[in-house]
Amino acid sequence: MTFRSPRLLLIALLALAALLLGVGSLLTGPTRFGSGEIAHILAGGGDPVLRAVLLELRLPRALLGLLVGAMLGLGGAVLQGYLRNPLAEPSVLGTSNAAALGAVVALYYGLSQAHPLALPLLAITGALLGLAPLLLLAGRAESPLSLILAGIAVGTLAGAGISLALNLAPNPFAAMEIMSWLMGSLEDRSFDHILLALPCIAVGAALLLWNARALDALTLGEEAAQTLGVNLGHLRLRLLVATAIGVGGAVAVSGAVGFVGLIVPHLLRPLTDRSPSALLIPSALGGAALLSAADIAVRLIPTEIELRLGVLTALLGVPVFLYHLVRERRLW
Repeated sequence: MTFRSPRLLLIALLALAALLLGVGSLLTGPTRFGSGEIAHILAGGGDPVLRAVLLELRLPRALLGLLVGAMLGLGGAVLQGYLRNPLAEPSVLGTSNAAALGAVVALYYGLSQAHPLALPLLAITGALLGLAPLLLLAGRAESPLSLILAGIAVGTLAGAGISLALNLAPNPFAAMEIMSWLMGSLEDRSFDHILLALPCIAVGAALLLWNARALDALTLGEEAAQTLGVNLGHLRLRLLVATAIGVGGAVAVSGAVGFVGLIVPHLLRPLTDRSPSALLIPSALGGAALLSAADIAVRLIPTEIELRLGVLTALLGVPVFLYHLVRERRLW
């Protein structure tokens, strides 16, 4: 099989990288597995303890790393194309903060202890509820700037709610639990989390990919896009709903993991023809590979307490953000 299109070759390489890193995530940890033991476990046998470690602890973590990373990478590529801003990512619409606030409510009131799925469910609910003020604040204005400003307001409001919960936490342990979740992690996740996040991520990703051609039309300008039949109001609504559902579902199971949606499109854009539609699938695969690699790294870095995933992605993302900021400043 040959790849005559550079885009298909890029997609194939990224898919292979994501697959290898997913397998690497499955095999990373204090318990070592030989190839024979893995074969026995996959065949339905093997030591029950090793089987539980591989299939019930590591497999959900590896799958969530791929799913969450793909959603965050895709969301970043779509929003950068729609807002025509290389610094945009899902958090610019306040979706991540709104989902985090929903999760913090579950932690603060002890709902997460009453039922393990209460936290992700409230996080998804928070992301969807964050849509209402976003739509009201943005109004009928078709300019991306109004959407960015409305997203900043929603994100700030959700951030204030999180700070209030930390400020009024009944004890230091509750505050520590909230802070730990906010830093992001895929540790101790199960197939229940996958079953909860997968439908949200699938629906959100499908809606975002459906709008690929409309994003291409927007590169010609808003008036030209309208001439080509793009309804800007409907497009914005679809993108907002898709981002809230998909990113809300991802954040609900991983915590606040930032900068993936910023880093991946930035790295892959020079390898495409720079049209928004050409960047979507590579960004999803690149996001899956990046988050899986980061999740492997947090387990390999020798620290007494496992490094949080959101901390590592922030350390990777800030230099990229500053590079873009400095480059854009030269044009001001």
